[in-house]
This record gives sequence, structure tokens and C-alpha cells, in this order.
Amino acid sequence: MPSLFRRKSADLVADATEQVTTEPDPATSRPKGYTPSKKELGLQTPKRQTAQRRHDAVQAPANRREAYKQMRERQRSERAEASAGMRAGDERYLLARDRGPERALVRNIVDSRRTAGTWFFVGAIIVFIGSTGAMPVAVQLGANLLWAILAITVVVDSILISRRIKRLVTERFPKTTQRMGSLYLYGIMRGLTFRRMRVPKPQIELGTKV
Repeated sequence: MPSLFRRKSADLVADATEQVTTEPDPATSRPKGYTPSKKELGLQTPKRQTAQRRHDAVQAPANRREAYKQMRERQRSERAEASAGMRAGDERYLLARDRGPERALVRNIVDSRRTAGTWFFVGAIIVFIGSTGAMPVAVQLGANLLWAILAITVVVDSILISRRIKRLVTERFPKTTQRMGSLYLYGIMRGLTFRRMRVPKPQIELGTKV
């Protein structure tokens, strides 16, 4: 009986040893060049923090009031950007009347010189006040004379601006499709506006050669 138990124990030890030695080693059974996965190496990809995910994502409005507020803020920002671009002369934000290289040239022609039109409205206010019935006759005559001088000066200045526009536009844009009459009016109306109030704002200084 003792030999029988010893025999069984020896057999069990031998079977266990044979099973261990016959199981393939995962490290040695992998093909050459095999790259173990992160899971096999015990590594895990760190997850992004919840706060960071909320910060990166666009926050959806909680209700209609919040959505309307966001829309108003976005529109206000877009209007401010468009206004700044228009003043700076950015072609993307200009009105249709201001677009094109011919119009930019006309603006430079007007902005490079002093125009009589900038003083027209100031003179018109003086004439309006001086021509009232409460003023003496001499003041009224002086106001009427000033009005006539202003009108003649503006007409002469407008003719000079138009002639220069025609010469430079024809010289630099011989194949232009712009109507000269439209360019004349564009330049004259800009010349009647105070320099600081012109939109787009002047890109050149007074006296600059165009």
C-alpha cells in the first residue's frame, strides 16, 4: 500500500511537470517584429478630464433666452469687425459703391489734396445764419456773397477732381468697365465730406503723389 501511494504522488508530479513544459511561452511564440499592445503591457491611455472636455466643447444654450443672448453677442461682434474692416478699406467689408481698384484710386486722388467741399457745409451754416431777417442788411449781403463764392469754388474744384480722375483712371485702367460719370460723382461726394468722416478712411497723407 505505501508503494502505491508513493507511486501515485510521483505520477502526479510528473504529469504537472510535463504540462508546464508543454505549454507554449507567449513571449517565444510571437512572430518576429510583434509589438505588444498597451493592454498586454499593462498601460492605459489616460482619459481627458471632464472639465477640459467641457471647456473644449461649445457650450449649448440652456434656453431660448440664452440662445438669443449669444446670437446678439455674435451679431455685435460681426458688426464691429465689419465696421473696422470698412474703415480700414478691407475689400471684403466694403460696400458695393466702394469696391474695385478704380474706386480706390479715386479715393486716393481726393484724399491726396485739400478740397473746397470740406468747407462747404461750414460756409452753408454761416450763410444760413447770416441771411436771416434779424441780421443787418450788410450781413445778409455778405452771407449771400459768401454763398456765391462757395458755390463757384466747389464747382471749379469738382471739375478739377473730375479731370484728374479721368486722366489717371484712363491711364492706369484702360480696359475699365466703370462709368466715368459714376466715378466723377463718387469723387465729388467724397470731396464734400470732412476728411476725418470719410469711409473708408484715407489711406494716404495730404500732398502725397498719386
